[in-house]
Amino acid sequence: MPAKLSTTVSKIQFIPNPVNAKLVTHHHDFMVENRASERHQNNNLKIIIAYATFLGPNTIILISFRLNLKLLGSLLTSCLKASLASVVVIVQ
Repeated sequence: MPAKLSTTVSKIQFIPNPVNAKLVTHHHDFMVENRASERHQNNNLKIIIAYATFLGPNTIILISFRLNLKLLGSLLTSCLKASLASVVVIVQ
């Protein structure tokens, strides 16, 4: 049975890296602001959540749309503080 958007959004909190969880939340907000259909939001979030879970707690995913400099700066600072192994960039 297909998952509802609300179910998929509730799974964001279970992403092992809290920075990735915050980024996925920002990505979802971006899709809502740009009037993406619920089906598109749901499918996109399911893939990103699965990928973030697969990568684990030591990798940050940067989803590039309108990634502002303030957010990018805070993310890179978080990476340095956490001594993360790698950063993955997704460009859509």
